[in-house]
Amino acid sequence: MKRVLLAALLFAPLSVWAETAGQDPFTQGSAEAGAAKAAVCAACHGPGGNSSNPAWPKLAAQGSSYIYAQLKQFKSGARVNALMAGQVAALSDDDMRNLAAYFAAQPASPGVASESAVAHAQPLYRGGDAARGVPACAACHTPTGTGVEAAAYPRIGGQHADYVAVRLKAYRDAAATDLPDGNFKVMAGVAAKLTDDDIAALASYVNGLQ
Repeated sequence: MKRVLLAALLFAPLSVWAETAGQDPFTQGSAEAGAAKAAVCAACHGPGGNSSNPAWPKLAAQGSSYIYAQLKQFKSGARVNALMAGQVAALSDDDMRNLAAYFAAQPASPGVASESAVAHAQPLYRGGDAARGVPACAACHTPTGTGVEAAAYPRIGGQHADYVAVRLKAYRDAAATDLPDGNFKVMAGVAAKLTDDDIAALASYVNGLQ
């Protein structure tokens, strides 16, 4: 009997691991299952989430917790986008978890920053601007732009400059409205202090981060 109990204790962790193998650690989604659902996403976001259209974001290597959170917001209407609302309408919670896991597992294609943007954006990205109350972007998005998965801070390194600029301006515009506490409100507060030149330079700069 003792041998049976010992064998059960020894092999239990292995069986648990086998059941969870392949699951994304943040969403518990399956990248394999997500791949089957991702074909329709490729029309806008490109094969494997590497969009070639600068107006549509790259999803490859994006944090799964961030993707999952955004899909939920599109589905609930908390984040408004007519095209995405139609795409997520029929997705179950498991579908969204699996899609997030799939895109997080895909290799990202690199971008390129313009030389003129680096001199303006690099000090702002790495150190912020204390005089204007602008924090360093790297504090949340890391020096290489990989983001912080556990906090759902998104990966911005390699992201299309056009898309980043549009999002920063949207955050800036939203700063004048009554926003609930959360990451969006934090970003709105930061973007409110950025000029158009800051935004253009930062957008190009993060496109080149790898």
